[in-house]
Amino acid sequence: MSQDNRNLIIFVLIAGLILLGYQLFIVGPQAKRYAAEHPSAPQAVVAGTPPAPPTLNLAQVRAKSPRVAIDTPALAGSLDLQGARIDDLFLKGYHVEVSKASPLVELLRPEGTTDAYWASQGWVGSNLAGMPDDATLWTNATPGALTPTHPITLTYAAPSGLAFARTIAVDDKAMFTITDKVTNGGATPVNVAPFASVKRVGLPEAVGKTGNVHEGAIGVLGTDTLKLTLSRYKDWKKKGEEGWASNGGWFGITDKYWMTSFIPPQNEHIQASLRAATDAAGDDIYDAAYLGAARAIQPGASVTETTHMFAGAKTVPVLKGYQKSLGAPRFDDAVDWGVLSFLTKPIFTLLEFFYQKVGNFGVAILMLTVVIRLVTFPLANRGFEMSVKMKKIQPELQALQKKFKDDPAAQQKEMMSLYAREKVNPVTGCLPMLLPIPVFYALFGVLNVTIEARHAPFFGWIHDLSARDPTTIFNLFGLIPWDPSLAPLIGPLLGGMLHLGVWPIAYGLAMWLTQSMTPMQGVDPTQQAIFRFMPLIFTFIMAQYAVGLLIYWTFSSLITLVQQYVLMRRFKVSNPIDDFFGRLQARTQSSG
Repeated sequence: MSQDNRNLIIFVLIAGLILLGYQLFIVGPQAKRYAAEHPSAPQAVVAGTPPAPPTLNLAQVRAKSPRVAIDTPALAGSLDLQGARIDDLFLKGYHVEVSKASPLVELLRPEGTTDAYWASQGWVGSNLAGMPDDATLWTNATPGALTPTHPITLTYAAPSGLAFARTIAVDDKAMFTITDKVTNGGATPVNVAPFASVKRVGLPEAVGKTGNVHEGAIGVLGTDTLKLTLSRYKDWKKKGEEGWASNGGWFGITDKYWMTSFIPPQNEHIQASLRAATDAAGDDIYDAAYLGAARAIQPGASVTETTHMFAGAKTVPVLKGYQKSLGAPRFDDAVDWGVLSFLTKPIFTLLEFFYQKVGNFGVAILMLTVVIRLVTFPLANRGFEMSVKMKKIQPELQALQKKFKDDPAAQQKEMMSLYAREKVNPVTGCLPMLLPIPVFYALFGVLNVTIEARHAPFFGWIHDLSARDPTTIFNLFGLIPWDPSLAPLIGPLLGGMLHLGVWPIAYGLAMWLTQSMTPMQGVDPTQQAIFRFMPLIFTFIMAQYAVGLLIYWTFSSLITLVQQYVLMRRFKVSNPIDDFFGRLQARTQSSG
C-alpha cells in the first residue's frame, strides 16, 4: 500500500471518529440537558428559539399599563400606551413546530420579561420639559384595535406646550406606517429630531445554531457604500458602539427567518448607531437605532415625520414588494443569500415561480431539477459521452498498463496516443460530477435561509423540507412503535449521526448506481475500494441535511442514470443494468 493511500485511509478514519465523538459527547449531552431543563413547552417563544421556560411575569407586565390590540391577517398582539411602543407581536401562520397545534412564533416581547425585544420611535429635543419617553402615558384618541382598516391615533401634551400626535397604520402583512406630528404651542421656537430604535435584551438560544446564517444587526446604509450585514451579535457586543451616516436606507435586527427594522424617509439624512451594554441584572442589551435631522418648529407651527416599520417573516415576495413600493434599497437582501447569491437568488426565484404554479415546494424542487438538467445538458452529455468512451477503451488501457508497468514514461506516452486516436479527453469526463456541486450548495442555502421552505410539506411523511427525513431504519420507518434515540448507550447515535430515513437510503442507492455506471480509469484497487464505500458514507452524512436536498439529489441522480444508460447502449458498452437483467434472464431460463 502506497503512502498516499495509507494517508487517505487514516484521514477517513479520523474524520469518522471526530463525527462520532462530536455526536456522542457534545450533541447527545446537550440534547439531554435541554430536555431536562425544558420539561414542557410554554405558550409562546421568541422567534427563532427553542421553547423557553415559562415566564411568570409576562401577564403581569402586559397588565401594568393600558394597551391597544393589534389584529391583522399576519400579526396579533398589542402596543403599550406607556411609551407608545410596539412590543408584543405574534406571527400568524408561523408555528414553533410543524404541528398547527403548536404555539405561534413570538417576534416581540415587552420589556421586563425574559428575552424582551421591542421597537420604539419618537422625538428628542434638548432642554425641553416633558418630552415623551418610555414612561409617558399616551391617550388613544381612536378607541378600538389596530387593524388594516382601522388606524389609531395616540396623543400626548407636554408641559412645554408641545403637542404630540402619532398615527399608526398597519397593512395586511407586516408593515407599520407611523406618522408623528409635533405642534409647538409655546412662545419660543424649539428644535426636535426624530429617532427610531429596535432593542433586544439577551439573545435567543438558537443564535449561532442555525448554520452559517447572519443574525444580529442588519441594514442598508449610505448611497455610495452599502452596509448590508452590519454586525453579528458577538461582534456587536465586542465593539460596544459603532455608527454610520446615511441618506435613507433601512436598519434593524434580524433573526434567521424574522426581522424588525425601520425604514426612514429615503430623502432624509440619518445617523445610525449600534450600541451594546450590560444592565444591572447582567443581561446584554443590543440597540439598533437612528437619529434623523433636527428641525426647528416656530410658535404655532408643526412638523411631521413618517416612518415605516417592518416586523414579520422575511418572505421574499413580500420584501420585494416593500422594496419597490417604499424604495427601500435591497430590502430582499434581508434574507442571507450567502456567498453564492448569484446562484441562490435565481434558484429561489425559479423555485418560487414553480411553487406558485403547483402549490407544493417539493414538486417545485423536482421541476427545478429538470430545468437545471436541461440547461446543463450539453456539457453534461459531452462529459457522459466521454466517460462512456473511457469505459469502452478500458481493456486497451489495462493492456498498456500491464505492458509498460516498469516504464511509466512509455506507459504515459502510449496512453496519450490512445486518447488522441479515440478522441477521448479524461478531464471532460469529470464534468458530470462537477456541474451539480455549485447548484447543490446554492439549493442548500435556499432551503436553509428562506422561510418559504420552513415547514413546507412534500408528500407522505415529509412535512418539513428544510428538516431531515424524520423516519429511521432503526424502527423500520415507524412500523415499530419506539424511539431509537431513547435506546440505552447508543440512543444519541441512533437519533443523531446514525439516523437514517427513507430518502437518505434512496439517495445512497442512486449514488451507488450512478457510481457503478462510471468507469474508474487510472484508479488503483485500494482507492477503488474506498470509492465503493463512499455511497454508504455519504448516505449517513447526507441523512443529517434537509430532506429537500436529498429529493433534489436523488431525482438528479436518476436523470443521470438515464443519460448514462442511453449513451452506454448507444456505444454498445456493457453496463450494470443490462448485466443484471441479463443474469436474471439467464437464471430464469436455466431454472425453467
